[in-house]
Amino acid sequence: MIFRNRPLVRFGAAALLASGAFTALGAPAQAAGTETDLSLDVVGTRVADGVEGKLAFVKVTNKGENTPSELAVRADVSKVDWTKVAPVPAVDGCELEGTQQKPTAWTCFATTDGLPGAGETIDLPVVLFKLVDLKEAYSAPVSFTLISKDDTNADNNTKSATIEFTKQSGADLAVMADDVKNAVTVKNGKLQFGGDLHAGDTAALIYTAWNQGDLATAGLKVSVKLPKGVTFTEAEDDCEYDADKTSLVCTYANLPFVPQEQDTKDGDNVTAGGRFYHLLTVAEDVKAGALTGGTVSVEPIMPEKTITAQSIEIKTMPDNMTAVQATDLDTSDNTDGYAVVVAAQGGSGGGDDTGNDDGGLPVTGAKAGLIGGIGAAVLAAGGAMFLVARRRRVVLVTPGDEKPTA
Repeated sequence: MIFRNRPLVRFGAAALLASGAFTALGAPAQAAGTETDLSLDVVGTRVADGVEGKLAFVKVTNKGENTPSELAVRADVSKVDWTKVAPVPAVDGCELEGTQQKPTAWTCFATTDGLPGAGETIDLPVVLFKLVDLKEAYSAPVSFTLISKDDTNADNNTKSATIEFTKQSGADLAVMADDVKNAVTVKNGKLQFGGDLHAGDTAALIYTAWNQGDLATAGLKVSVKLPKGVTFTEAEDDCEYDADKTSLVCTYANLPFVPQEQDTKDGDNVTAGGRFYHLLTVAEDVKAGALTGGTVSVEPIMPEKTITAQSIEIKTMPDNMTAVQATDLDTSDNTDGYAVVVAAQGGSGGGDDTGNDDGGLPVTGAKAGLIGGIGAAVLAAGGAMFLVARRRRVVLVTPGDEKPTA
């Protein structure tokens, strides 16, 4: 099977990621007919003792029917002790209140391309990292607020979270699932992404799972629930399905994920995480719009005893995974929701029929694939950390990794 391992660029490495849902470019002018209901959630704010830091995520979901013309996220970090820790937006150029040495708040704006359509979710990654070696546990409250002139419901716009740097060790899995928006086909041994997804088309649910803790896992259990109107296209090894093929549980008992800070070497089978996909079929009678309610959940399978250096290498890779950088210490980021967005008939759909194989992603069969190099990378420069994420086909791509080799 073909796969590539992309090491995590460790905290402090110079890796600037391209394109994103959030930036400080400023908000566009108000457009007519853009009123909608936006909601905000925060996950992944608990940090294991033996790591330098981790990624938390502010999730903005569009629960309405229109695409907003603008949105921003403001974080009140005035109660954080900035001599000990730093909750930094992983986006270049967000507006800062206070001083660089002691910020009191920061605000990040969504790009035009990053604005979520009906049913869609975008993620603002926040790097939580230690500025000193903490001798005891530390925690502080941070409040996040969604700002948009188009939002019609203020009840779900604010979320208070406690950033917690523990003195506990453990695995800490996180998962990010992409919204499903494109039709796919398998052509000449490659997964081809096409245009808009229509009723009756085949699509691919893509998600990334990785270990942000300080202990290795022995394996991985994945549970996927599909929205109504969508079924799994085919059965995969290691997975059990319900009778309607609308949910599955995959158990990868021999798939160890090391802590992301230990995944430092390229080209081996020692990895902190993986990029997975499952082929889906949209029913022919589904109406255009966002099919919501889909979820992906991950659980670590922990070893009976401490994993040795000889046992952390993956012996057999699952067919639908490619290795990437990356009891659970923080279960808040173990589940991620996604939408399957079905376009009205008349637009472009189906797989890529251009004949250009270079645009496809190599697979080893109709149900197995290589979904590009993913790096949970960060850049530390002048005390600021930058990372960009967007809910599109490829998430967290490191420079030079945009095209997988055949």
